[in-house]
Amino acid sequence: MNRKIFEWSVRFFSENKTAYNILRFVYKVLPLVMFIAYPLLLVYVYFNSIKDLNKLMMVPLWVFVGVTILRVLVNETRPYERYGKPSVFKKDTVGKSFPSRHTASAFVIAMAFLYVNAPLGIAALVIALLIEISRILAGAHYIHDVVAGMAIGVFFGWLLLFAVDIFAV
Repeated sequence: MNRKIFEWSVRFFSENKTAYNILRFVYKVLPLVMFIAYPLLLVYVYFNSIKDLNKLMMVPLWVFVGVTILRVLVNETRPYERYGKPSVFKKDTVGKSFPSRHTASAFVIAMAFLYVNAPLGIAALVIALLIEISRILAGAHYIHDVVAGMAIGVFFGWLLLFAVDIFAV
């Protein structure tokens, strides 16, 4: 995202109340939906013993911790820092833009849903994609931040949930 696109996005959402409200819903509410839905998934799995609960708890945790560490190590500036203008939602976080933790978390949780139930997993992937797009449109992240977050969430979700069974005893 260059300065021109960043400034256009901030101006567009600041000047269009309907667009602003839609973006605010996606940016702020959909991450909460994932945050609430994920423990509900774990409770469902616990009571129905249909999948490995340990795996479903640990994989998203590892991705979250790994991305958090990577963000500190890379310490990429955010678009609003680089361009010296506030983002759509006036964030003040400094650095730690790469990779997007919201995006990585949303996608690995979506992979957990996919592991348990395909239709719910597809719905969760759509929500994760909307979260990813909202991070760019709000000016909180660059495209490469969210693409990296998506790649990490999907890759490690697929690898550790579907491909290998590191939890087998």
